[in-house]
Amino acid sequence: MHIVLVEPEIPQNTGNIARLCALTESQLHLVGRLGFSINDYYLRRAGLDYWECLKVSHHQRLEELLESAEPKRFFYASTKASRLYT
Repeated sequence: MHIVLVEPEIPQNTGNIARLCALTESQLHLVGRLGFSINDYYLRRAGLDYWECLKVSHHQRLEELLESAEPKRFFYASTKASRLYT
């Protein structure tokens, strides 16, 4: 499984998702401008024990990732949707 975070801003949340990716052997993709440094203290603190096991890559644009991703099946989750699906 591949987890994609587009322009993540909160290092603690990204660190927690990174830990989940490491434990499930999922690939983490960080896209666009990050609101923190990859070496950020809080990011590493949230996923410290797992950071070396993590498969992570950084992409400048989402389109770049979508063009190269395999398989071509995607599921999306957003806090910015205009319609709720619950």
